[in-house]
Amino acid sequence: MGSEQPSNPLWTTQSVLSTLPHPPEENSASPVPFFHLLERLKTTKREGWRRFSITAGESISDHMYRMSVMTMFAPPSLAGRLNLPHCMKMALIHDMAESLVGDITPVDNVDKPEKARREADVMDYITKNLLGGVPGGILTGQEILKVFQEYEDNETLEAQFVHDIDKMELLLQMIEYERAHELDLSEFCHVAGRVQLPEIKEWAATVLQEREALWKNKTAKELKS
Repeated sequence: MGSEQPSNPLWTTQSVLSTLPHPPEENSASPVPFFHLLERLKTTKREGWRRFSITAGESISDHMYRMSVMTMFAPPSLAGRLNLPHCMKMALIHDMAESLVGDITPVDNVDKPEKARREADVMDYITKNLLGGVPGGILTGQEILKVFQEYEDNETLEAQFVHDIDKMELLLQMIEYERAHELDLSEFCHVAGRVQLPEIKEWAATVLQEREALWKNKTAKELKS
């Protein structure tokens, strides 16, 4: 989804922090500096939509909030095999590093290993510099880091489910922006083909059917006019 990261290949968390007017206080005994960092997830936009002039679109935290709610509605055939509270936690953590990395998209020319390095650097900073001095914070930080890494590895059923929810949330937003702005966002449809679990494939198919009906109706109206 361009972002705020410098193009310098030696990108570091500290290089971004040095540009902030109010960087979080490090090594505090309070979690408040960490809470302030999370505000950046509320204000940083998902970048993929900006190429279509959607400048007041969703933030990263908007995206993660709906994802966390969506995990609560896992189909019964999946729900019995999932740790759903864990999935909700993963949905709320998986993009946390974007608070400083930004929302990197394919057009940013940052390859996957470099993106992963930057995100790991931020998560290490959160765990050690922001939560390391908080009573109980190092354990909480390590748990956040563990959940983040589980999502990245995408090996557990929970991680695969949350990856699918991530794609589903994008598909929902795609058609919602198409309806609201009368845009053709078909370049995002391929995401449906990357959904892994059969139950979520059904959800994706429903959204694509909605989209097909939307464009058929739009074409019919144009022909009448």
